[in-house]
Amino acid sequence: MGRTPLTRRFTRFAAIDWSGQAVARPKGLAVAEVGVGGPALVVRAGGWSREWVIDWLAGLADSRADMLIGLDLSPALPFLDRGSYFPGWDESPDDARSLWAMVDRMSADDPYLAASSVVADAELSRHFRRQRACGDRFGGGRGRLRLCEERQLLAGLSPTSCFNLVGAAQVGKSSLTGMRVLHRLAGKVPVWPFDPVPTTGPVIVEIYTTIAARAAGVRKGLSKLHDAASLDAALATLGSAAHVPIARYNDHATDALLSAAWLRTVAGDAALWAPEGLTPMVARTEGWTFGVR
Repeated sequence: MGRTPLTRRFTRFAAIDWSGQAVARPKGLAVAEVGVGGPALVVRAGGWSREWVIDWLAGLADSRADMLIGLDLSPALPFLDRGSYFPGWDESPDDARSLWAMVDRMSADDPYLAASSVVADAELSRHFRRQRACGDRFGGGRGRLRLCEERQLLAGLSPTSCFNLVGAAQVGKSSLTGMRVLHRLAGKVPVWPFDPVPTTGPVIVEIYTTIAARAAGVRKGLSKLHDAASLDAALATLGSAAHVPIARYNDHATDALLSAAWLRTVAGDAALWAPEGLTPMVARTEGWTFGVR
C-alpha cells in the first residue's frame, strides 16, 4: 500500500501550493522548503511555471535528496463510489497512472501544461461542473468525493469535489494540471501511496493545507494568514523557527511555508503512512491525502 519503512527519515521538507490557471506562470504557484531552521520560499524570478516545477523535482531526484514534498492538489478523481472515474464511458481508465496518462495525452496541445481540453471533451464534460454548465453526470450536492475526502468531512473539514470547476474553492483545474505533472515525473519521483516509499531520495505526497493550518492552531474560518507575525505564531505552535521574511504575504506563500513546516513535524508519525481504509485498491485508484487518518 506504499507504507513507509519505519526506519525512513527525511532531512528536508517542501510544500507546493498549486494552481490550475492556464497561463505560463500561475500566480497561485508557490514553493517553500524547510530543513533545520525556519521555512523559506524557493523563489524563481518572474514566478514559477509548472514546467519549472517539473525540472526542480527532477533535479531533486537526480541528487537523491532526502526530501518529502507535499503537493496541494488531488492526484486522482473519485473512483470507488461508482467503480469508475467516468462511469458509462468504456474508455475510462482503470487506475490513477492510466488516468494521468490519459489527461496528459488529451491535453497535449494545451499550452503551459493546462488541461482545458479534458473538460471541453464532449464525453468527459458530462462529469464536471463548469461555469454556466453542469454535466448530467456530475451528481448532486458538492459532487463526488474520494474516500479520503469523505474522511475529511468526518473530521470537520470541507473538501471540494475534483469534478467541480466553479468558485474560489474549486480544485478540479489544479488536480488535472497536477496529473500532467505527475505523469511526466513517472519513474523519477515516487508518489505515495501509488508508489512504495524508497529508502532514499525524494517522495511526493498529497497535502491539504487546511490540515496544516488546523494543526498550527489556526481556527476554523480563518485558515489563511496574511502577515509575518501571525505566520510565525502558527509556526511556533508546530515547534518551528520563524520563517525567512518574504516580500508579499498572500495565501499561496503562507500556505506553502506553513505546510512545509507541518510536514517536518508529522513526517515521522507512522500512523499517517498507514491510515485505516488505505487498501491496495484505494492506493491504486484514488490515493490518499497525507495527514488524514
